[in-house]
Amino acid sequence: QVQLVESGGGLVQAGGSLRLSCAASGRTFSGYCMGWFRQAPGKEREFVVAISRSSGSTYYADSVKGRFTISRDNAKNTVYLQMNSLKPEDTAVYYCAAAWTVNGDYVARRSYEYNRWGQGTQVTVSS
Repeated sequence: QVQLVESGGGLVQAGGSLRLSCAASGRTFSGYCMGWFRQAPGKEREFVVAISRSSGSTYYADSVKGRFTISRDNAKNTVYLQMNSLKPEDTAVYYCAAAWTVNGDYVARRSYEYNRWGQGTQVTVSS
């Protein structure tokens, strides 16, 4: 099992960039598909992006395609979310999550597939 800790959130102007990191404890990080979700005030948590165990597959929400990039470093037990061209509507608490998967190329897209969650990091984009 892994424990997840996000970092890198903050306040940025529209058009700016941030890089979120999610550090995982434990020796089984490479067995997990890793995802990022976000939740804005008054809204439900939504899927942002995920990456397979092998890094061979990714899936992005339409709202972030072309602006966000997910990557992982299994040697460092860390997954990253590079966010460019940020918009005010990207403002939310961003959560890192882990889903144990057997298929190395499977990308989990639904929150119920994830059984490990970080505490979240706030991202605020000002207009």
